[in-house]
Amino acid sequence: MSNVRLSADIGGTFTDLVLDIQDVRHTRKVLTTPKQPEIGLLAGIELILNDASIPFSAIDVFVHGTTLATNAIIERRGAKTALVATEGFRDVLEIGTESRYDQYDLKLEKPVPLVPRELRFTLRERMDARGNVYIPLDENEVIDLAKALREQAVESVAIAFMHGYANPSHERVTAEIVGQKLPGVTITLASEVCPEVREYERTSTAVANAYVQPIMAGYLSRMSAALAERKFRGSLYLVTSGGGLTSLETASKYPVRLVESGPAGGAIFASEIALGSKELNVLSFDMGGTTAKVCLIKNGEPATSRFFEVDRMARFLKGSGLPLRIPVIEMVEIGAGGGSIAKVDTMQRVVVGPESAASDPGPACYNRGGTKPAVTDANATLGLIDPVGFSGGSFDLRVDLSKKALLAEVGNKLEMSAELAAYAVYEIVCENMASAARVHAAELGANLSDHTMIAFGGGAPLHAARVAEKIGIDRIIVPVNAGVGSAVGFLKAPISYEVIRSHAARIDDSLDVASVSDTLEEMGKQARAIVEPGAEGQPLFERRLGYMRYVGQGHEIAVELPAQRLARTDAEELRKIFEREYKAQFARVIPNAAIEVMTWSVLVSTEPTKVQPKDEPSTRSQASPYRKRAFFDGVQNRFREVDVYRRSDLVPGATFVGPCFITESETTTYVSASFDAFVDANSSIVMIRKA
Repeated sequence: MSNVRLSADIGGTFTDLVLDIQDVRHTRKVLTTPKQPEIGLLAGIELILNDASIPFSAIDVFVHGTTLATNAIIERRGAKTALVATEGFRDVLEIGTESRYDQYDLKLEKPVPLVPRELRFTLRERMDARGNVYIPLDENEVIDLAKALREQAVESVAIAFMHGYANPSHERVTAEIVGQKLPGVTITLASEVCPEVREYERTSTAVANAYVQPIMAGYLSRMSAALAERKFRGSLYLVTSGGGLTSLETASKYPVRLVESGPAGGAIFASEIALGSKELNVLSFDMGGTTAKVCLIKNGEPATSRFFEVDRMARFLKGSGLPLRIPVIEMVEIGAGGGSIAKVDTMQRVVVGPESAASDPGPACYNRGGTKPAVTDANATLGLIDPVGFSGGSFDLRVDLSKKALLAEVGNKLEMSAELAAYAVYEIVCENMASAARVHAAELGANLSDHTMIAFGGGAPLHAARVAEKIGIDRIIVPVNAGVGSAVGFLKAPISYEVIRSHAARIDDSLDVASVSDTLEEMGKQARAIVEPGAEGQPLFERRLGYMRYVGQGHEIAVELPAQRLARTDAEELRKIFEREYKAQFARVIPNAAIEVMTWSVLVSTEPTKVQPKDEPSTRSQASPYRKRAFFDGVQNRFREVDVYRRSDLVPGATFVGPCFITESETTTYVSASFDAFVDANSSIVMIRKA
């Protein structure tokens, strides 16, 4: 294995970097440069390499995650994209599933499609659901289409035909002709990005991929060239939303799979901590500068899904965003980060987010031109963070500017002091995150009171105790390097790729096991072709899933399949496996009901690293603070002094009583009055609620 490994997580506010050199770790946080993310990234890499006194050429592996694709969709900064659909399906992006995410809202707003109607084109062609040609494709019509696309000066094209997943030949011919006529235009085929049933989700995924592909390809090309200029000779990987690593080429072709790369790294990080701490039920809480994410982890495995929504119109309502059908780690993400802006609405309520000050101009206390109060301004005013040497010593915070902004936007409007206004902002943002956790747990049928929270990201350790109080969690873990947790998780991610394909089949005597096995083996070969070059001889494992349901149901559940070729006698075994999984989720089965598989999945991956729990220290002793700091207690409406500890001074077995602060270069942990804390064998801070 390589010895020098670098990871970088480009967020909306900060870019986090982690450098591992034979188990010696260096970390850095630098401000993100939104217009050209590679500038901030490369500057951060230079700093961390200087810290370690090594050259660029010494890096063996560079793992990279970014929110660039997500931000391009949310901010509508993608390429000028056209959609080519089957005749009669020009408006599938607006018709959607014909459902309403809020049935009784008469002024309901749906997300604006990424492709306006004037850039949606149709061709007279049709496949049936079994992949048979129903209406042949007229190539002359495609040539005329190419002329229309040139006149519109489109930069990217998404081709999504009805039942293209069953037979992609029409999509491929169209792409070939358009590619010849428009050589500079990127082309996305729905049959490659999302070869599954449900035309709305498939079309939406293809359009999103086409929309961000030129931006991502350009960024990755610039970054790759910049790395080459600096003598980088190692392996470069991108993190996917499913928590695996993939190559630069695959990421450039399917950038839609990167939309949740940063949060996925955080979930991997929390999973490692959960295994190392022998925690079976975990709620990971990741709060950065722009967003907060919560994810449920059971037995070291985060919940996964094949469905994700971006740019939701309503924070917690499914169906209010643009659907993407990609492998993803399932979590709830809300606009609640250090840069989230606070204001007073028309009903005289304090509201926080989802708008963010990001890194440019940033919160008012950054002194970079921002005048709107953000969560970081509230934390600085309350004394929860030390304004000197913020973000690893990058710069100092101007608390006077924080107070001025809080008074202007909140305090004066509600006749409150700057400190009370800051406390109101702190409470509201904590309640927003608590609500996200409650919703996520309810959707997955989990009871949060028997979960341990793992808090990481630059902001989560400051807010974890209060969020835990609100949702009834009694145990919190703040790991080492929590402030750059997602970037640490990147270095733990396996090299993997998942291929998904719809191929309907009944689970009964009519099951064509030979055809299904051939399909699964072909999918496995496709995934291995992507994984093997980067695996460099590491052993690979393959996981096969069938997404199954009772005939007539609208949604499927994932069922793990045997790794070998299916035999005629396996139909009954598949029924038993399905019924076991179905009963585990819904507490009952439907006797003798017909079962069908709608979609098949094959994941090929390197083996994940094995985590060995450590023995806890036999004794504990009270830690010694290095100073005191005053913070504003909103409940008592006064400042009070509490102990402050340096995390670097703490050893396993050290204990401390809340309220107190534990400081480190990347973040600060706030132990509230409701908790006591100790340092465990992994050097994690563990907070336990007082009796």
